[in-house]
Amino acid sequence: MDIYLDHAASTPVREEVIQAMLPWLSNHPGNPSGSHRLAREARRAIDDARDNVAALLDAEPGDVIFTSGGTESDNLAIDGVLGAKGGRAICSAVEHPAVLEPVRDSGGIIAPTDATGRIDFENLSFLLDSIADISLVSIMMVNNETGVINDIDMIADLITEKSPESFIHTDAVQATSWLDVAELSKKAHLISLTGHKFGGPKGAGALVLRDGVNLSPVIRGGGQERERRSGTQNVPAIVGLGEAARLIKDERSVVHKRVTMLRDKLENGLIENVSDTSRTVPDGTPRTPGIAHICFKDIENESLLFLLENKGIYASAASSCASGAQEPSHVLEAMGIDVKVAEGSIRFSLGIATTDKEIECALEIVPKAVEKLREFS
Repeated sequence: MDIYLDHAASTPVREEVIQAMLPWLSNHPGNPSGSHRLAREARRAIDDARDNVAALLDAEPGDVIFTSGGTESDNLAIDGVLGAKGGRAICSAVEHPAVLEPVRDSGGIIAPTDATGRIDFENLSFLLDSIADISLVSIMMVNNETGVINDIDMIADLITEKSPESFIHTDAVQATSWLDVAELSKKAHLISLTGHKFGGPKGAGALVLRDGVNLSPVIRGGGQERERRSGTQNVPAIVGLGEAARLIKDERSVVHKRVTMLRDKLENGLIENVSDTSRTVPDGTPRTPGIAHICFKDIENESLLFLLENKGIYASAASSCASGAQEPSHVLEAMGIDVKVAEGSIRFSLGIATTDKEIECALEIVPKAVEKLREFS
């Protein structure tokens, strides 16, 4: 039996989503930018999907920009605001590279975090007081490696007090399955998400704007998405994203409770049954139910992942954004975790499809694999 514990990297596409997409892969050739009936049908399908994404985030449909995924949404938020407004950006040291790299490349500032991986408020306050040309602050809602939740409301209040002209962006890619993103991001001006993190297809994401944010387009051409992101829309993937958004909005609270129980069972079982094992994140830190980040002493995570894959368990180390390469985690480094400890860290990530039987099997297999590696070393 395959046990998929890498939902934070990508979730299985839900059957309802597949069924919604299939007609648009086979029977509807129309380009949504055209004027004839088949084109209008495609455009109507995109509009319906836009309504679903807008409803998920309590936004206006016209404020939803469809993109190719979370990376493009983050890039567009940073580069688009800076291109239209000038100035510099601040982001936290644990952001996804899709935020970190454009902030660095534009001459922005990387703000430190505390030991939990949450933004250091005192330092952020100092930066906002000290730097006059900040036009955007980007802080992720949920960290993609550890599942730690930032309080976007409190961060927004601080930014509004210290730098009222600055826009606030939050990468909510890892939050959408678990949290009421609409409520938690109500003070943010830009929100990024992507469908394949909550049962939708790869290749479809969105950037949602609020309060009349102006963007300089990064992709220029035919003027689709209200001149903000050109390119012929990927109709099947956008339809799938819209259906996934509709489903998760209705089911999130039930899924949250069930997966929290499974995550706790996995974490507690590993800590109790594997010596020198601990949670990476300090106890009591707010986090989503989908990620169990565990440090196993005296092993290398790549070797453990290899053994687990041979037993049918699929997990990851760090995040899945470097073409499969396992590189030192900038997130754990920012949290101040010792390199040797970080070398034994594994991210087990659960999703809507995770079952109790899978967790039971993982609790049988993982301790044996860790023991085997320690014997070899």
